[in-house]
Amino acid sequence: MLNLNLPESKPMIKAGEKEVLLVTNADLRESANVECWPVQHKFEEKLEQALSGRFGFKAKRAHLYKGDKKHGFISSQREGSDLFAAIDPDAPVIVLLTAWQYSHHLAPSLARHRGPVLLLANFDGTWPGLVGMLCMAGTLTSLGKAYARLWSAEFDDEFFFKGLESWLKTGQIKHDTSYLHAVDATHPASTTPAWAIGKKVGDYVLQHKEILGLFDTFCMGMINGVFPQKALVDIGMPLEGLSQSALLVEMAKVPQSLREDCLAWYEARGMKFQFGSDPARELTRDQVLEQCAMMIAMARFTQRFGLSAVGVQYQQGLAQSCAASDFAEGAIGSADRFPIPDESGNIIRAGKPIPCINEVDMGTAIPQTMLWRLLDSLGLPSETTLHDIRWGSDFAGTFYWDFEISGSVPFEHIKGGIAGATGYRQPAMYFPKGGSSIHGQGKAGRLIWARAHYEGTQVILHIGTGTAVELSSAEFERRRRATTYEWPLLNCVLDGVGRDDLMAGHQSNHITIAYVDETKLQEVLTAFVAQALTQNIRVLVAGDAASRLGA
Repeated sequence: MLNLNLPESKPMIKAGEKEVLLVTNADLRESANVECWPVQHKFEEKLEQALSGRFGFKAKRAHLYKGDKKHGFISSQREGSDLFAAIDPDAPVIVLLTAWQYSHHLAPSLARHRGPVLLLANFDGTWPGLVGMLCMAGTLTSLGKAYARLWSAEFDDEFFFKGLESWLKTGQIKHDTSYLHAVDATHPASTTPAWAIGKKVGDYVLQHKEILGLFDTFCMGMINGVFPQKALVDIGMPLEGLSQSALLVEMAKVPQSLREDCLAWYEARGMKFQFGSDPARELTRDQVLEQCAMMIAMARFTQRFGLSAVGVQYQQGLAQSCAASDFAEGAIGSADRFPIPDESGNIIRAGKPIPCINEVDMGTAIPQTMLWRLLDSLGLPSETTLHDIRWGSDFAGTFYWDFEISGSVPFEHIKGGIAGATGYRQPAMYFPKGGSSIHGQGKAGRLIWARAHYEGTQVILHIGTGTAVELSSAEFERRRRATTYEWPLLNCVLDGVGRDDLMAGHQSNHITIAYVDETKLQEVLTAFVAQALTQNIRVLVAGDAASRLGA
């Protein structure tokens, strides 16, 4: 017998009869975990009441409350790995998510867990477990792991009870995802001029490549946002790996006078910055000047490497080193942009947006860059962005989504453009070095939305249409205060896709949007589908987009 010097294993954690193991996961940042813990504790009690009172089950917590940390979340990959090393691999596990969470804390262990897994989220704007659940769901899908997902506002509705009962009995929850319709090259629309346009653009991409320049990857635990290299190569969109340290070096080369010119340019066009004097808690001019340097540096990298799009990892890197990247990201993604000179004084990509891949999410880099190329080739506005699927609620008899990115969008997506934008200091809990957001109300208009994910090395793209609306000032303010006040907020409905449809079938916490005028929507939709198929991407169109994609 081999005598190996390995650490001693912990006692096995098992679920008894009529028991399920409960695991909770959240942030890497302990300040956020402490802030979010009371809500998590409340929903644990609600879950326990539902399990015991309605079904005769008991939730057995697989890990203890950490008194020294003042929360009971898993908060690192090491902690999650050690926990699951001691969990019975056949035990039923509920992962209760009531806040943003880093999927990589648990996903490598969940992927190997044999027992049934339920991802359970609260549906709330302030404490968005739904965002964390969608991220973990997309991650487990990318890892080939079967799981169930469930969501509820208060854990007291029949949808919740029915889903929980199904999982307790069978280890599965079957959601209706018939809103998604597969499309291939034999579709009747393949004979249309719009299809020919999309095919031509797709062929161009395969031949010339859309290079995605990302300053580091793997942001905030999003395994679903990191695609295999083969998947990117197969669709003509390879990665140019860049370092955030190199970005800091390039920022340092930007002279103070150019930074001042940049900030003055936006102020002259009406952007309102909420400046204060305390950099630890308030926005300062120096923070925005640093962000201007970042935008200029990003653009220079874009030109130097011949990039189609650029993105910054930011939250666990640059956030500790300089002002947040958000103002730079939104501004560089706008066609109406401060004229950025290269080292020779030539303006970089004048009058055209540079797609910015927030949080270096390759699953949004793909549709953002594809839509940018397609819309630009058609001579249409080509600004794109991602949003978190942050929340949603009813107003005047209609369910409106709250799509909210964590800091900025292109100015063209805001009601009033640059003059309609306000710069707030990014929340100190996440951004110790500050930096401005680009807040504004999402403008009304028709839109195309999309999201890419992968299974194996096959890229799969969901595509749909929707309408952005400008809600009343009172309702918009209510939703701002229910989410994150400093960030831009878009309210919309998705054509033929309800709340529970998207929650059941979407494979990410993110969604890509681009505005397209109604008169061009069918043409762009058809061309986009054809472009994706040409680029070797499997396509599913969502809701009413299936009927709109007509011959």
